[in-house]
Amino acid sequence: MQLIDGKAIAAQIKQEIADEVKQIIAAGGRAPHLAGLLVGHDGGSESYMSSKVKACEQCGFRSSLLRFDETVGQDELIEAIHRLNDDDSVDGFIVQLPLPRHIDEQAVIEAIDYRKDVDGFHPINVGRLSIGLPCFRSATPAGIVMLLERAGIETRGKHCVVLGRSNIVGKPIASLLMQKANPGNCTVTVCHSATPNIKEICRQADIIIAAIGRPEFVKADMVREGAVVIDVGTTRVDDPTRERGWRLCGDVDFEHVAPLCSHITPVPGGVGPMTIVSLMHNTLLAAKHEIYK
Repeated sequence: MQLIDGKAIAAQIKQEIADEVKQIIAAGGRAPHLAGLLVGHDGGSESYMSSKVKACEQCGFRSSLLRFDETVGQDELIEAIHRLNDDDSVDGFIVQLPLPRHIDEQAVIEAIDYRKDVDGFHPINVGRLSIGLPCFRSATPAGIVMLLERAGIETRGKHCVVLGRSNIVGKPIASLLMQKANPGNCTVTVCHSATPNIKEICRQADIIIAAIGRPEFVKADMVREGAVVIDVGTTRVDDPTRERGWRLCGDVDFEHVAPLCSHITPVPGGVGPMTIVSLMHNTLLAAKHEIYK
């Protein structure tokens, strides 16, 4: 069994991005600028946004953060988005999800200029991804593809089972891995809450991508020997042995599944760091106008 160290791979990619940014600045250009909109004071969102700001520093980017109270109105939030759309100094920006219930998330996403949508959530980017056109790819699926490539995982002709059909992970990673690309060219099966024989389907998989949001859902009897397992899950579970009283748990029963695998990602330290570095990569592409001229 080989552990896929997402943290180390992400650090390598961030250094490559930082080196390119130095070259851009030396040639008379400016550093890429990523902006973020944060609504409320959710601990997970605060932590995730802080990680993004730190990654910007490591990559040599400029970053800015717009904060709003959780009672902010939808119109006020969309007005702020329009200002960022029109700000030529901002290359890309993100709206940290989830948003409070009184705000229509889809309306907010659609208000973002797709050419600055470095999270890859706008319907134009989602549609372009689905038919294989250049676009900003959703950060977590793009990170998974980078992870497979850097770890040297062969995907061509392999059977990949995706657990979960979310718009953020399940659907886009399935689309990416079935395309004529490397990584890609997989036969993809998507399983979800209405799939009756998940265990049997998973046992046929060469690659399992677990993004179902249920801690330790993937058990040893669901994984065939030699499979590659990518664990996207990050659920906080109570753990009185930890000082903070909780720990992050993946969708895979790591202790019992790992011995069966050829490769597996840990939680934390697997897909998570790759999600953030994918966002940095998208921001660099936006600053260089390499996708949308």
